[in-house]
Amino acid sequence: MRYNLIRKMDISNGPGVRVSIFMQGCAFHCKNCFNPETWDFNGGKEEFTDDTIKEVLELCEPEHIKGLSILGGEPMHPNNIEGTTKLAKAFKERYPNKTLWIWSGFLFDKDLKDKEVLKYVDTLVDGQYVDELHDFKLKWRGSSNQRVIDVQESLKQGKIITLE
Repeated sequence: MRYNLIRKMDISNGPGVRVSIFMQGCAFHCKNCFNPETWDFNGGKEEFTDDTIKEVLELCEPEHIKGLSILGGEPMHPNNIEGTTKLAKAFKERYPNKTLWIWSGFLFDKDLKDKEVLKYVDTLVDGQYVDELHDFKLKWRGSSNQRVIDVQESLKQGKIITLE
């Protein structure tokens, strides 16, 4: 597993100032994807390792950092989900009061509902980007088919609870 980029201070991928990591590799190849350089599973910056997790956790330490955002590429792809889960777990164990957001083309209720990673996720933006449904007015997502899901509340209630 590889990653493409770590942003130390990101204000566009979730609420507040956040740390963001873009995982490398995506099989969806959505038309007009905002990040096609993350498609190649062999591309990106370097291998995602325990040192990468340590670096991300250290970047999340300052009080002004409100949380961690994991994007891609596709963090929930079978090639990436193990590393994503390991990072998510380490983050929530160290920072239980900071939020974890993940963007995925996979659907919460169809593809992800039984995945361990959801135990650690506060908000999931799910669904593939659909260029024909693009809307600049949407918050946290690019197309109207995508959902901004309160994961913990959805797991408790057994149904999808969206934040918008």
